[in-house]
Amino acid sequence: MAGTKLDEIDRKILAELQADGRITNVELAKRVGISAPPCLRRVRTLEEAGYIRGYHADVDSRALNFEVQVFAMVGLQSQAEADLARFEAMCQKWPLVRECHMLNGEVDFMLKCVSPDLSTFQSFLTGQLLTTPNVGSVKTSLVIRCAKDEPGVPFDVLENRLAQDA
Repeated sequence: MAGTKLDEIDRKILAELQADGRITNVELAKRVGISAPPCLRRVRTLEEAGYIRGYHADVDSRALNFEVQVFAMVGLQSQAEADLARFEAMCQKWPLVRECHMLNGEVDFMLKCVSPDLSTFQSFLTGQLLTTPNVGSVKTSLVIRCAKDEPGVPFDVLENRLAQDA
């Protein structure tokens, strides 16, 4: 399936699973208009091909008393591939860093950090992030509230593009 175009049923399966990863195979098959056995085979094929990377629960960090979310914009002194890889490896080790994105432009990396409180984040910032070799600058922005948090891709946009191309 990788390297080939997904058919309409495959795209429907992906959209439904993206909206509800706990849907039963029987309900999924009903929603996409096929019977359960071929639906399960398609889901397994989509998983094996890498279209589905995994399943997870959307945990409310604030319900677990992680009250602070911060975006940290990190500038490195060197952008040599080995230095970028070393920084990415460090990010993998830091529990407070939940996302790490390499960017093009003035900032090299954008980190999304989640912390139980401001002092814990400050300790991470001053004791780990700022002291990491090759880190030249860090600018932080504290999240006040989240207006939108949609995972995945907009399947309606994909379907509209495919309809225009047909």
